[in-house]
Amino acid sequence: MGRLHGGSEKRLRFFPFRRTLRHYSWASLSADTKAAINVSLLAIPQGMACAKIAGLPVEATGILCAAIGSLLGPLFAHSRHTNLGPTNASALMVFSSLAAFAAPERPMLLAILAVMAAGMLILGAALRMADLIQYISRSVIVGYITGAALLIMASQLPDALGLPPALRDTQARTFVMLLAGALRHLGQTSLPDLAISAVSLTVFFLLTRHPKLKKLPCFALTLILMGGLAALLQWRGNHVAGLQSFSLQDLAPALPDLTDPRTYDRISMLLGPAFAVAFLASLENSVMTKSLASRSGDRPDLNQDMFGCGMANLGSAFCGGLPVSGSLTRSMLNYTSGARTQISSLICGVLCLAGALLLGKVIHLIPRAALAALIMGLTISLINIAHLRICLRATKADALTVIVTFLATLLMPLHIAIFVGVATSIVLYLRQASRPSLVEYDFTAEGHLMERPADLVRTNPAISIVHVEGELFFGAAELFRNQIQQTAADPNLRIIILRMKNARHLDATSVMALQELTEFLRSDGRDVIISGLSKDVYRVLRNAGMVPIVGRENLFIGSAQNPNLSTRNALKRAQAILGTAIADVRIFYDPSKPSGG
Repeated sequence: MGRLHGGSEKRLRFFPFRRTLRHYSWASLSADTKAAINVSLLAIPQGMACAKIAGLPVEATGILCAAIGSLLGPLFAHSRHTNLGPTNASALMVFSSLAAFAAPERPMLLAILAVMAAGMLILGAALRMADLIQYISRSVIVGYITGAALLIMASQLPDALGLPPALRDTQARTFVMLLAGALRHLGQTSLPDLAISAVSLTVFFLLTRHPKLKKLPCFALTLILMGGLAALLQWRGNHVAGLQSFSLQDLAPALPDLTDPRTYDRISMLLGPAFAVAFLASLENSVMTKSLASRSGDRPDLNQDMFGCGMANLGSAFCGGLPVSGSLTRSMLNYTSGARTQISSLICGVLCLAGALLLGKVIHLIPRAALAALIMGLTISLINIAHLRICLRATKADALTVIVTFLATLLMPLHIAIFVGVATSIVLYLRQASRPSLVEYDFTAEGHLMERPADLVRTNPAISIVHVEGELFFGAAELFRNQIQQTAADPNLRIIILRMKNARHLDATSVMALQELTEFLRSDGRDVIISGLSKDVYRVLRNAGMVPIVGRENLFIGSAQNPNLSTRNALKRAQAILGTAIADVRIFYDPSKPSGG
């Protein structure tokens, strides 16, 4: 286990990086430099891959994004091992968001999207919204990642097959549309490109499975080897499509023209996708941070890391890069390579920036089919069969959530699909939580409360003791009222005692339901008495003005030391209303303990 480093703080800090510099050493610099070299060799080709997934014209966009994310992120974030940059999921979200627009517009729209996402992340960090990420069901994440992995692979099929650009559907944004478009033109497959795709996957698989070679930068090494194979095929007279070369001029960001009225229309159209990008970035950052913290022993500060992600996105937007988030693969490589501080990420950023400046003229040597095939190979690892099996077998709600989220990612744009999954999870949770247990009780001759069987006549037909247990928030209010009204259908029943010692989270909706129930019963000459009230529930009733409606004499606060006393007092009150003898009440209680009300 590593040392504890920092912790969760209530206020955001500007440049927490200063703490690292106070005790930095040459030994740490050596370890950080070694880790940075390893990460940059992965970050540069991954950045190109993410730019390609996003459908952007300049492959350097992803490299530049990796550089800016690695440079700015650690200056404002808390995690020591975070590596911010483009990820497959965020790149695919950008692709899904911008696919409906014309290609020449996309670089300018990318800047708008990234700025909006950055602003949402910074505001979310200030409001400590990262704490809410823990309420996102893991089933949503598993379903989303599985569907997104298939979508990524479908988006790379045209390049892997070597289909001419004129045959590609540039408006396709869903798995079904992408797959159908590729299969429709299967007869136009380029055999040299298909061969390179097959060889790329084979070489990459062999390198990553070999015990001695898997520690090498297998992704970058495979691209170099495929560049040589492409040169050989072209020398033999075969055409192989390569990546597009770029120059320093191509790295200039396409900033929006704020004097153009259409810009503001675009802003409103990108508001939903920007929120989805920010949400996904925060989700990925949170998962990555907590995963690394469990290994390193650090205490995560999710809101500070969310702030760092927002600032990195802001810098990436003004440099023409993709939105960034925490990359689990690069961050894990950073940790396993021995990185000690955030300096490792800074060095990685410098190396990526050098790559963006130096690779422009030679990047055309890399075949598009090889990069597409390697993206598909990397994406397969995102599908976790073990996690899918758990989600499908754990509960019906988990199974339905993962299936709905998975199907949504295949049939809808991603910025819609992820919220469909979250909404499904929340609705199923509320449905499960909004089922309070209402059991009618009676008391035995020995004075013990017990559940009354349906076929057993009440000891006192005019009094019903209903034990209420569970959540009584807005989702449960209607069910609560309906069940009480069913109990009140007995014409002999005069008084209902609600035993609410285990009822929780009363809210305005359930208070209004209780008010309507009280008025309904009193209109028919009946009454409601509430016993076992916790102080929190009583406070809600008092603040809502329910005490005079129910009657202070009909409310009995419970006592943890003497739980049956409030029910006994409620029974005495019921019999006083009915005018019957108190001698009939024989419920056990301990008079030596505090009453509590």
